[in-house]
Formats: sequence, structure tokens, C-alpha cells
Amino acid sequence: MGFLALLIPIISVGGFFGWMIALSPVGKAYAERLRGQAGGMNAETAEQTLQALDDLRREVAELSERVDFTERMLAQARERGALEPPR
Repeated sequence: MGFLALLIPIISVGGFFGWMIALSPVGKAYAERLRGQAGGMNAETAEQTLQALDDLRREVAELSERVDFTERMLAQARERGALEPPR
């Protein structure tokens, strides 16, 4: 019962200050910023995002080719006996 009695004023005061911040210019600016982010991207930002995605895909393809090459080289070295078998 004592714990609940302690929580009531804490929640009341916290709620009051939260409500006051929400009504303040800071709260309104934060809400406007959230609305702007949820509205979507403009054309320039979308184009930059697509370009970055294409660059990332190209880099992943290059890395995949390098991994394949490395695996082939290691397999050849293992067949020649240049490498010890894994433990």
C-alpha cells in the first residue's frame, strides 16, 4: 500500500509536467518534426537513397566475387597439400 501511495504523486506530477511540455513551443516543434518525418521523402532524398542502395548492392556483389575467389584458391591449395586440414 505504501508503494502505491508513493507512485500516485510521482505519476501526477510527471503527467502534469509532460502535459505542460506538450503544450509548449518545444513540444509543438517536436510534434511538427515527427509529422514531417512521417510524411515521406522528397524527390531529392529518395534519389540519394536509391543511389546509395545501388552503390551498396555493387559493393556486396564485389565482395561476393572476392569470397568465391578466395574459396577457390583455398580449395586448390588444400588439394595440392599446401594447407593442413582444419582441426
